[in-house]
Amino acid sequence: MKEYICTVCGYVHKGELPDDFRCPVCGAGKKAFREVTPQAQPEAAKPTPVPAPSVHEERELSAMEMSVICSNLARGCEKQFMPQQAEQFLALARFFRAAAGKADKKSAKAVAKLVEKDLSEGYPYANAVAQGAGDRGAMRSLVWSEKVTRMLQSLLARYAKVGNKMTENTGVYVCTICGFVYVGDAPPELCPVCKVPSWKFEKQQRRAK
Repeated sequence: MKEYICTVCGYVHKGELPDDFRCPVCGAGKKAFREVTPQAQPEAAKPTPVPAPSVHEERELSAMEMSVICSNLARGCEKQFMPQQAEQFLALARFFRAAAGKADKKSAKAVAKLVEKDLSEGYPYANAVAQGAGDRGAMRSLVWSEKVTRMLQSLLARYAKVGNKMTENTGVYVCTICGFVYVGDAPPELCPVCKVPSWKFEKQQRRAK
């Protein structure tokens, strides 16, 4: 019998995966699963060089991108016990978010392409660099970040199929520690990625129509 492992939370499913299958632990879709295959003991070898991701041309950031950056900076200030600076960045985040246009399926597809590029190019390169430098902190951070990104990929694929119906009559929760996004009536008891308790999740408020 085939076994499949969830690349987000590590849940192992035995048997085939239906197209509409969702991980019972983290809610990731079928695309987030990989087949478990027996691995032979690898021979000692030099690591294969990983090419650097293609460089993008410089461009002006969108209002939503600025909002996300300011929101993350605010979170960083909170963790550094800098409440005044955190509130200033939050004010900027709210300003840019108000100026951003409403997301649609077209913009979601563009984000999905960027996420796919991160997973196929960005993370392999970053992991190779971190491993080469022996930076355990960076490697641990990348493990969390990649799992969260795979979950976002799953949510974007789901949104492409059903649109705004995905969040009707349910909640959207974000782990304040690792950024894991969960769609459901209540957050999981433990974050599937970083294992913090449910009270570390924040419920996201719906934007006014």
